Amino acid sequence: YVQQHPTNISFKSATSWVIISDVEKRIKEKIIKYGTPLSQWNLSINYGIKTGLNDAFIIDQQTKEKLIAEDPRSAEIIRPILRGRDIKRFSYTFADQYLICTFPSKHICIDDYPAIKKHLLAFGIERLEQKGQEHIVNGVKIKSRKRTQNKWFETQDSIAYWDEFSKPKIIFKEMSESPSFCYDEKKHFVCLDTARILTGQHLKYLLGILNSK
Repeated sequence: YVQQHPTNISFKSATSWVIISDVEKRIKEKIIKYGTPLSQWNLSINYGIKTGLNDAFIIDQQTKEKLIAEDPRSAEIIRPILRGRDIKRFSYTFADQYLICTFPSKHICIDDYPAIKKHLLAFGIERLEQKGQEHIVNGVKIKSRKRTQNKWFETQDSIAYWDEFSKPKIIFKEMSESPSFCYDEKKHFVCLDTARILTGQHLKYLLGILNSK
């Protein structure tokens, strides 16, 4: 709590702090005294998917159908995805966007999915590799994705929690001018770091609270 001496704030300390008035401070203390923080509920909050190259890994309905027509197994690793802009208060708008789910934690063999392999390679191996290097391709400077231990066809982050997306969940934006939380039980994945998911108990009750004024 910072009142008269905000210059004493240390950004190196792990202690949390807020800049509020005395009235706001008393309200906050009452909430803490009688309420239960979400951190003490049986809940899990996770990031959306970070691909490192959305143009390659996020596809539309037409591309999805094309990949499945070329190789029916493609359907095994293509899932519907919601972006931050699709999330509304109590609802969402599905924009016919899909994710190629080559998460490192799934240990996929890309040769088992030839149509998807061909699709990804069309963006250039130099752009897809995860080495954080620069290349010159046809006179144009190309930078690969950030350096990781992941393979060129995999998403940028491990996504070990990928199974959470198939559970009933609350989806919410990272930033929003007003409460924008929606409930999903249709196994949508969530895009990038513009959205988050919350799984666990009492989700519909929490949805009402989180969207309230």
